[in-house]
Amino acid sequence: MFVGTPVPLAPEGQLSAIVKHPVEGRVRVDAEGLTGDEQGDRRVHGGPEKAVHVYPPENYALLAEARPVLAAKLRVGVLGENLSAPHLTESEVCLGDVYRIGSVRLQVSQPRRPCWKIDNRLDSPGLNQVVVKLGCPGWYARVLTPGDLGVGDTIELEDRPGPGLTVARLLAADRDHRPETAELRLLAAAPGLNADWQARLTRRAEWLLSRR
Repeated sequence: MFVGTPVPLAPEGQLSAIVKHPVEGRVRVDAEGLTGDEQGDRRVHGGPEKAVHVYPPENYALLAEARPVLAAKLRVGVLGENLSAPHLTESEVCLGDVYRIGSVRLQVSQPRRPCWKIDNRLDSPGLNQVVVKLGCPGWYARVLTPGDLGVGDTIELEDRPGPGLTVARLLAADRDHRPETAELRLLAAAPGLNADWQARLTRRAEWLLSRR
């Protein structure tokens, strides 16, 4: 588990909480996320729909292969995740999945959209685009049931209302220059998907239809 508070991020000095630190013991989790975790820019980070950022540790090997010079720096927690969840990769996790960790119930709400802060955090220009290209940004969850959790708690899949509608599938459609409109509409209707993403996918499907 990792939490952080906003600090100036080199080289421009913008406030960011991407620099997080491991915490031990039990941590309280409510609708806004883990106790002790904050965001530098609430316009684009945090809030109930992005309360908890989950990242599979397997992704770090993909990034290290793409940027070998960063291998020593690419360790769990460095990309600003709150929870490191082995095996819950973008290709395994479905939109709307409900997971129980400790007494907390989380629901997958959307993928992370990586930005320049990843580049600055690791002093590696363009790294955020590598994350996009590899499809390994991790995902956000809303908190359905507040409670507490701790390192080593079992992660249990309680419900999967959208089987097959994986985070990876959404990311692929988002990256595709001309995705199928039917695919966009199907993903937009995924149970539990953040309303902003629903609107984004629907608008794009309508635009593509208007161009035919």
